[in-house]
Amino acid sequence: MHGLINTALQSFTRDIYGDDAWAQVMNHADLGFSEFEAMLIYEDEQTCAVLGGLELVLRKPREEVLEDIGTYLVSNPKVESLRRLLRFGGVNFIEFLQSLDDLPGRARLAVSDLDLPVMELSEYSVEHYALTLGASSVGFGHVMLGLLRAMADDYGALVMMEYGELAAGRERIEIRLLETDFTEGRSFHLGGKAG
Repeated sequence: MHGLINTALQSFTRDIYGDDAWAQVMNHADLGFSEFEAMLIYEDEQTCAVLGGLELVLRKPREEVLEDIGTYLVSNPKVESLRRLLRFGGVNFIEFLQSLDDLPGRARLAVSDLDLPVMELSEYSVEHYALTLGASSVGFGHVMLGLLRAMADDYGALVMMEYGELAAGRERIEIRLLETDFTEGRSFHLGGKAG
């Protein structure tokens, strides 16, 4: 697993729950170290051990923790650069959804050894979409669910989503767009700092 993913878990825990919570998570994970390095590669089992520690320390199911991480990646000011990168996917939520097929490739342009699951968006109507994700060892679909919910809020769209598992470890998120301009959304300017 790429170190960027592990440092995202680390940042999420520290920023939301504090350094003591992170120390407890790493104590439960029993990896022999307390910090991840962003540009190193780690065994998938190490990431799974950290997720297990998060479940115990936060007293939440893994799926809920992963969804919270996805929300954090978009909504927390400390990771504003990811939100800005995602907002370049389109001027509204529909355009953003349509750009998701290219997200793993765009991520590899930024970090060549970052391997995100394949994403495929199916459009059934202007209100109904489904995002299918390739297999991952950590339940990436739940992270995407949180990220999509936060991005819908960011764009001001009213959306209902439902997570499901498919064969061979693949995941699917059903997306129903109820209203594209439900609220004003957060401000975003291509050339300036987002608010």
